[in-house]
Amino acid sequence: MIVVSELTVRYGASVALNRVSASFAEQTVTALVGHNGSGKSTLLHVLAGILRPTSGRIEGTLGQRVAYVPQRTVVGENLPLTVRELVGMGAWQRRGLWRRLTAHDRDAVKVALTRLGIADIAERQMSALSGGQRQRALLAQALVQRGDLLLLDEPTTGLDTQARAVINDVIDEEAARGAIVVVATHEPLDAERAGQTLTLTAGCLRMPTDTAVSA
Repeated sequence: MIVVSELTVRYGASVALNRVSASFAEQTVTALVGHNGSGKSTLLHVLAGILRPTSGRIEGTLGQRVAYVPQRTVVGENLPLTVRELVGMGAWQRRGLWRRLTAHDRDAVKVALTRLGIADIAERQMSALSGGQRQRALLAQALVQRGDLLLLDEPTTGLDTQARAVINDVIDEEAARGAIVVVATHEPLDAERAGQTLTLTAGCLRMPTDTAVSA
């Protein structure tokens, strides 16, 4: 379990997170919901270790492998990479930037491509993909990392029903294998699928609700 206590993040005079306390359990999908600017992405960045909090504590992340899937809109659309090359980058965390992929890594890439339904476009350039295909490729890269903590920022926003179903199924499978999964989302149906929902408003956290068990 990962526990954050009294987490505060400030950007100058602006408060992005205000004394947020929450816990995230393994084998559980937690949905972060709230309007743009509510602090969802900031909380993901803190959990991923990308951003240091101004104050507060995070417990349980030591030794955890973290896989972070950003919004596809913040990833350059003209990346000079094939889908297979992008997905293979998920092994860099284990192998280092300049080491060749092992046979085990290549098998992991093949499995991830198949799970996301993009094996048939593995040699296509990322710049030639639709939004849904790009999002699947980014998630496939995270699967190769095989993170203990899987963080996803708006993974299904703007996608068609088929792409959303594929991505949501993989998210559920990752939680079932034991990962802690945290998903920032605007999609009510995606939030309803989660085992826990945390609502952020202007950086403050409302009382968490368990969507799997009625009160």
